[in-house]
Amino acid sequence: MQTLTIEVKDDFMTEFMKILDNAKDNIIVKKDGVPLGHKNLELDPHFYERQKKLQKIRDDIKSGKAEMLTQEQYDTEMEQFFEKLEK
Repeated sequence: MQTLTIEVKDDFMTEFMKILDNAKDNIIVKKDGVPLGHKNLELDPHFYERQKKLQKIRDDIKSGKAEMLTQEQYDTEMEQFFEKLEK
């Protein structure tokens, strides 16, 4: 088996998937290393993209690149934000 990476323009993806469907017995189509048809992708086609973004956010918080607010800090900042909106 060989692996090939292909980038497809968004507006051609539907047509491209139809082409691949004709060869489904001879190829395995994966997105981010996960075979299409995987339950998470069926429920949410952007699941793995969001998962990567969330992992980066968590890594940034752990490394100190990003600050996570306490609930009290968040509440205070949101109150101030809404007060500014009302003005």
